[in-house]
Amino acid sequence: MERRILGKTGLQVSPLGFGGAPVGFLETEQKAVATILNELLDQGVNLIDTAARYDGSEEMIGKTISHRRDDYVLVSKCGHAMDGVKGAAWSEGVILNTVDRALRRLQTDHLDVMLLHTCDFETLQRGEAVGALIKAQKTGKIRFLGFAGDNESASYAAGLKDISVIETSINICDQANIDHVLPVCRENNVGVLSKRSIANAAWKGAANQEGMYINYAENYAQRLAKMGLAPQDLGFGANDWPEIALRFTLSQPGLDCAIVGTTKASSLATNLEAAEKGPLPDDTMKKIRAAFQLAESASGENWSGLQ
Repeated sequence: MERRILGKTGLQVSPLGFGGAPVGFLETEQKAVATILNELLDQGVNLIDTAARYDGSEEMIGKTISHRRDDYVLVSKCGHAMDGVKGAAWSEGVILNTVDRALRRLQTDHLDVMLLHTCDFETLQRGEAVGALIKAQKTGKIRFLGFAGDNESASYAAGLKDISVIETSINICDQANIDHVLPVCRENNVGVLSKRSIANAAWKGAANQEGMYINYAENYAQRLAKMGLAPQDLGFGANDWPEIALRFTLSQPGLDCAIVGTTKASSLATNLEAAEKGPLPDDTMKKIRAAFQLAESASGENWSGLQ
């Protein structure tokens, strides 16, 4: 699999990354996680993304692939109090203690990237949260720091000199950050990871989602319905939404890695095959962009990036 340079970090990452939220939230058994993660690494996928708030995810990753630590770039997120970490959200104490907690759970001596997990604009401006990550960087516990979020906060974070990576929502149903965040990242050579890269499979409908994703995908499902697109309109087969969605995200200029979470080996194979096909044709991209813009305008709402 090809490698892209993750902005000013210089890290080489695969265009497809593994998102650790589903294996945590959906309580996937350890054997299945081990199979998926080891197969991903064997296939050349080398970015693993998780977070302190993804229940059980950090621990599962540590138990299953920490023995292959040199094979992957490891990204986690912090900022909130939780079990074992008490204090005010975004405080130095909470952030530094969460870094230590992540190292223990992931069974490693360093994180390649630690992101502030969707803090608001005012928190970023105060600087304590970023300053805490800088302290962790100076001790060698993290190599680079960044921000996970959307809209004004992500644009602001991308302009801070100490921020090296932005993780933001980019997909067929979430296009605001393409116009407002990606340009700032390109200007400052900030690496970009996309979250919600396949729009939480919005085409499936809420009734076919699992666990928390029943509500999590609802806004995207509504947007996609208003866009009025079918795969056949884009020159694809009726069942090709997963490929279309992933390739749309991977086609964005300045994007380094599209993060996709999965709990099934079959989905893993589908994602790998789609990623290998490369960018969508220009006319297909234009149709998807135009459908989003027209539907947003008709709704009378601002379809900003969703957290």
